[in-house]
Parts: sequence; C-alpha cells; structure tokens
Amino acid sequence: MQLIVLQLNSQPDWTLNRAAIGQLLASLPAARPALVLLPENFACLGSRDAYQALAEPLGDGPIQQQLAAWSREHDLWLVAGSLPTRLAGEPRLHTTTLLYDPQGQLRAHYHKIHLFDVDVADSHGRYRESESFAPGEQAVVVETPFGGVGLSICYDVRFPELYRRLRAQGADILLVPAAFTAVTGAAHWQPLLQARAIENQCYVLAANQCGTHAGGRQTWGHSMIIDPWGEVRACQPETPGWQAIPLQPELLTRVRSTMPVLQHARLTGAWRDDESC
Repeated sequence: MQLIVLQLNSQPDWTLNRAAIGQLLASLPAARPALVLLPENFACLGSRDAYQALAEPLGDGPIQQQLAAWSREHDLWLVAGSLPTRLAGEPRLHTTTLLYDPQGQLRAHYHKIHLFDVDVADSHGRYRESESFAPGEQAVVVETPFGGVGLSICYDVRFPELYRRLRAQGADILLVPAAFTAVTGAAHWQPLLQARAIENQCYVLAANQCGTHAGGRQTWGHSMIIDPWGEVRACQPETPGWQAIPLQPELLTRVRSTMPVLQHARLTGAWRDDESC
C-alpha cells in the first residue's frame, strides 16, 4: 500500500494545472493500492473572481469529472485537496476536499472548518478567506483499505482539537492538503505536522503548493509524509513533484500499543461527544 503526496505550483488557469497534474499522476510508481493527495487549490490558485468562476456544485462539473477519470485511469484512491464548491442560496463558497475510489466514485467530502483570516508579512499581506468562503461544520473520517482517513485542509492544522476528534473517530491517516505561505511555512509547517502525527499516533500526509503564484503569492512547498512516531519519511522540498512511502500497519499497532495515549487522555469531553467541531 503506497501513500503519495503531490506538490504543485498551481496558477489561475485550470487547463495548465490539469496538464501538470496529469503528468505527475502518469509518473507515479506502479504499486497498488495507492492513496494520492493533491494540494489545496490544486485546480486554481488565484483571485476571488477566479474561484467564483471555477466553482462547481458538489458532485457535478468538469473538474470533478476529471478527478473521477484520473482515479479510474490510474487505479487510485485520489484525494483532491480542495475545490471551490457552490452553496445553495449563499454567495460564498465552500473549500472542499473530495475523495474518490479507484472506480471513480466520490466516496466522501469535507468542507474546510477553519478559515484563514490573518495578516502575514509577505507580498500578499492580508488573507481573508471568510470574505469568499463559508466554514464547514463536520469532522470527516473515511474507511478505506488503508484504514481510517481523516480529512482536513491547511489552516485546520493549527487546531489540534480537530485532529483529536478525527483520531477518536477512527483515523489512522491524517490528510493536510495546503497552500501554506512561505513565511508561515518556514516557521511552523513541519513542527505542526509532526505534532499532529505524534499526539494522535497517525500517519500524516501533507501536500503543499510551492513557488510563486499569480499576484506574487509565495507558498512554502516541503510536502511531506510523517509516520506515527513523528519521523519525516519523505519530503519534496521546493519544486513540483511527488513523494511516496509504503504504509506500515504494524508500525501503527506498535506505537499505539506501547504508548496508549488515547486510553490515558482524561479531558475527553471536547472530542468524544457527537456535536460538530
């Protein structure tokens, strides 16, 4: 079983981004089954108007048709990091992760819960996702041949209570597709990802954008795969590409049995109830 992250330098043009993704998927190792994660904003990294123009209703549209076709063609469990999806009666969009099985069926989706409304000392400066996007409400874990897969997006990684909930709901692998900025990435990307892996004893797959994008926005790259002990097993530094490692279920079992942190956790009310995050 292969765990794979793709790193992209997405621009506002879906046609160009589609070609880049298609080339990377065609170059992946042949071993199957494989779980492949695309970054946040894989189809378009651009302006508010660009997202509105690209957005599709959940479950319908040419981009989602392409994702399903890639899953079938390459026999992949393909996770599209985030796509703008439309909300009925709401001008704002959702930032949505889509998970496809090798038959091209949409098996699950997740709407980003935590929106990036911050000021960053980079060329972009001001980020206000809530002006264009509405937050999701539900934590999502999907059962797959790889185990339970917990879904999240980018800024979510700063909120450990979400990942504790995912672990409690059966997650073995935590997915973090991102467009982490160069400034915040250099400071916090790897420590946050390792913390989520260590404290929840899960694999973490983190697929990031890299390089310079339209409008001068810069992203950090360094897509990585981290094991349940917190060790970085693979990293794609600063250019588009992919990284892969084999899943080791026995490592999950060993780490969790020798240090059963979930059994020892005492402040559990915040993540064991049935309410939304």
